[in-house]
Amino acid sequence: MQMDCPTEEALIRKKFSRMPYVRSMDFNLMQRVLTVVHAPDALDSILAAIRSLDFTPELADANPDKAAAAPQAPPKPWWPLALAGIAAVGSEAASWLGAPVWVAAGLALLAIASCGLTTYRKGWLAIRNGNLNINALMSIAVTGALILQQWPEAAMVMVLFTIAELIEAKSLDRARNAIQGLMQLTPEQASVQQADGSWRPTDLKAIALGAVVRVKPGERIALDGEIVAGRSSVDQAPITGESLPVDKTVGDAVFAGTINQAGSFDYRVTAAASNTTLARIIHAVEEAQGTKAPTQRFVDQFARVYTPIVFAAALAAAVLPPLVFGGQWHEWVYKALVMLVIACPCALVISTPVTIVSGLAAAARKGILIKGGAYLEQGRKLSRLALDKTGTITHGKPVQTEFEIRADVDVVHCRTLAASLAGRSDHPVSMAIAAAAKSESIASVTVDAFEALAGRGVRGEIDGLPYWLGNHRLVEELGRCSASLEARLDALEGQGKTVVMLVDAERVLALFAVADTVKDTSRAAIVDLQRLGVRAAMLTGDNPHTAAAIAQQVGIGEARGNQLPEDKLNVVAQWSQEGATVGMVGDGINDAPALARADIGFAMGAMGTDTAIETADVALMDDDLRKIPQFIRLSKATHSVLVQNISLALGIKSVFLVLTVMGLGTMWMAVFADVGASLLVVANGLRLLRK
Repeated sequence: MQMDCPTEEALIRKKFSRMPYVRSMDFNLMQRVLTVVHAPDALDSILAAIRSLDFTPELADANPDKAAAAPQAPPKPWWPLALAGIAAVGSEAASWLGAPVWVAAGLALLAIASCGLTTYRKGWLAIRNGNLNINALMSIAVTGALILQQWPEAAMVMVLFTIAELIEAKSLDRARNAIQGLMQLTPEQASVQQADGSWRPTDLKAIALGAVVRVKPGERIALDGEIVAGRSSVDQAPITGESLPVDKTVGDAVFAGTINQAGSFDYRVTAAASNTTLARIIHAVEEAQGTKAPTQRFVDQFARVYTPIVFAAALAAAVLPPLVFGGQWHEWVYKALVMLVIACPCALVISTPVTIVSGLAAAARKGILIKGGAYLEQGRKLSRLALDKTGTITHGKPVQTEFEIRADVDVVHCRTLAASLAGRSDHPVSMAIAAAAKSESIASVTVDAFEALAGRGVRGEIDGLPYWLGNHRLVEELGRCSASLEARLDALEGQGKTVVMLVDAERVLALFAVADTVKDTSRAAIVDLQRLGVRAAMLTGDNPHTAAAIAQQVGIGEARGNQLPEDKLNVVAQWSQEGATVGMVGDGINDAPALARADIGFAMGAMGTDTAIETADVALMDDDLRKIPQFIRLSKATHSVLVQNISLALGIKSVFLVLTVMGLGTMWMAVFADVGASLLVVANGLRLLRK
């Protein structure tokens, strides 16, 4: 709980750097989590080292049932700080009214004792471990002021520093809680159907997969599932960012953390409490917080060089002018003490994580799950975007529009063969053929030696005979094309329809035309992307005619058909080699290689496969492409705030350092320069939460 800012990180890092059995460290200050990779049997020594720095370590796995949230420090009593403030003001008044020196000195010491002992203890630990953090610098500065008999100033500086530290801690807690609120979205219990048909409240961790849960009007949905009875509308904003409730009925999926509206329904649990969509979002965001963005890594490296340089400059300012130029020791030592307080890089170092976490939280609230600060920063540079068609630009739920016999075979037998093969595939085109057969009560038969042919179709054996159900490319590879078939394919594909054919060992038996519909949001998203200067192209496994027809509908100028997974990967790799910052949007397993290769991979989170979501860097939880322009704008806003914060931190410190050298800086100013800058950058970073 004591690990609040880079001050503590630097102290722990220096301590561990001397321990040979510590292999690596990873700090997540926003969640107060330290991950240590160490030699076997070294844990006790590591915990002892942390305790020697006056920290209280708590093992993350000591209580696995506890919510994975940043620990909250108990509230401190307010009266010592209040007493310190009154004593500091009294010391100032006594000095101003000309009271005896012992009165001002006594009140100043009372103020420092009431609120500054913690700072002194932390400062002594830092100095003992060879670390010059803000507590060490403040302790040296206040002690120096007391030695110089600047009683009121020493007291007021310590009180102001303590107040500012308190405000800064509260501000950081707000940034932590921005994501932590997701963890309170699910109830602790749900009403589960028992074997005798009764309903009983049950803890989420005790609910098994396949259990049936009842949701009453106004309740939060506890686990992911599929509705088996009833209907209602559900507010999915916490997960997908959709502004309007979505109607749900039997067969529809529901997400943990969403809110049921007026109706009531029962649903079958499809994911355990630890593996719901909400749990995966929380896990991904926690990982993203723990990963440092490029700007943050640069600032950390800069701070490690900056602090020793300024400390050396302060030491030189205290010693050289009196020794070399005959200056007054009292005057130059005081200036050096002021410089020490200004020197702390806390505002500079803390400006980046607060800004990045605020950006991640703002995106999560809108249904955009970003898996790292690096992607949030890089989004503003996006120049090329490749999009899959099915399930990305289109709804991904095509319907069968044509069925034609191409050989002298029984129609029902032909439909049965096709439905049997299609029923084994999860491709949307296959699913449309299987759904059409089911709606006409055409039964399926057993398929042996089934095989999915990436980018081509499927193959299987029925009653010992081989059959294929696939696209134009597959038929050409099998050598079953004819002039009349080509003409018919051209006609159907020219209408934007996808054609698959049922083929046996000798001929094409039948063809099936399937059409998909374009999402209403896709065209708006493409227009918005063009305004932002992003060139979009469609890469699809469908034929070029279908690709061109769909691309024309949404306003995409470049469309490539017959794209296998490796073809999509090659296109993305080529654009990257040309110097573009490339994004890839997809929803299926066949998009995973290109998603992984792109600078930023976007997965359609609602309909997308687990493989696509896990591979991608950004998940759009409601499958709305308009989220990508929103992501780019948020990335630009985040970069702007990062630049502002770094400029503010360095600018304020530079101004006060110059004032100090000129003899105009005081210790009060130093406190405002350090902690005031920290508060400014934290408040500026939190503005992103309103984006």
